[in-house]
Amino acid sequence: MDKRPTINDVARLSGVSKRTVSRVINGTGSVGAQTLTKVQEIIDQLGFSPDKQARGLAASRSYLLGLVYDNPNSLYIDQVQRGVVNVSSDKGYELVVHPCNYNTPEFVENCLNFVKRSNIDGLILLPPVSESKTLANALKLNNIHYVSMTCVKLDDPEHIVVSDDRAAVGELARYLVSLGHTDIAVISGPNNYYSSVERLEGFRDTLKHLGIPLPDNRVVTGNNYYESGLRCGRALLSQDKPPAVIFANNDEMAAGVLKIAYELGIRVPEDLCVAGFDDDLWASRVIPPLTTVRRPVTAMAKLATKKLLGMIENNPGYDAKEFLVKPSLIVRSSTRKPDLG
Repeated sequence: MDKRPTINDVARLSGVSKRTVSRVINGTGSVGAQTLTKVQEIIDQLGFSPDKQARGLAASRSYLLGLVYDNPNSLYIDQVQRGVVNVSSDKGYELVVHPCNYNTPEFVENCLNFVKRSNIDGLILLPPVSESKTLANALKLNNIHYVSMTCVKLDDPEHIVVSDDRAAVGELARYLVSLGHTDIAVISGPNNYYSSVERLEGFRDTLKHLGIPLPDNRVVTGNNYYESGLRCGRALLSQDKPPAVIFANNDEMAAGVLKIAYELGIRVPEDLCVAGFDDDLWASRVIPPLTTVRRPVTAMAKLATKKLLGMIENNPGYDAKEFLVKPSLIVRSSTRKPDLG
């Protein structure tokens, strides 16, 4: 069996030092374009693949990124992982996923132990974990690189990627009013999540600006699960005068509203319009397909990974100060103009 090519073989055939080959492999240091091309050609010819453990020791890195979350939405987690891996794999980094319980007293210590135990180079934090200022301060104190995906500017730009949920739900509110709707209800998410507050306040403020009231009895609080969409949808649709529109804090609860409307014999969108948030995979597959706000989760994860790798490799690049990502309104057949006849 042929011996596996080594960095010494690459250096010898390229006519350069091992240090130069290492710089090419790791993408660090200054290497001339001609030398870079020559070394890369030899690497390709030999089929050389650097040993990750040796590479990590040489670079004082493990080439491991951590993804920390407390979010049961598997579709969301899948989108994030796809975005991270799309960027990290080209740089030779692996992803380690770490679920945690955000509401336990040991939450911060648990995250720090994960980093130390797994020798993680840096973390990407997902909501609601990313909303913890205590965790962010602990990571800074321990010199641990991190980037948080959030919906509010909670940190310095280099440490965050923000989905502008407030502006997005404002666009949704304007769209519903433009159709001619004035009797609108909201199923909000848990009020201890920034995302729930941003979406409710953004929606309410836009309606107020347009001269449309949102009475207290038209706002109920769910927990972002399908079952709470059933419960909250039934509560709203059982009122003496049911609303003409229900906006749910996420698509999962909106799906619950669709189910309850069907059980009560309420036609969507003829009798009731329903809208959600996220544009989950199945939002276009329910009946009727759901009008919603598409949060660009994969794009956010890509940007977060670029920023994190910039910190780890001390090469911020153009992404260092970029942090705001705008969701977009997706109009489908669960909404329409009211029947005034």
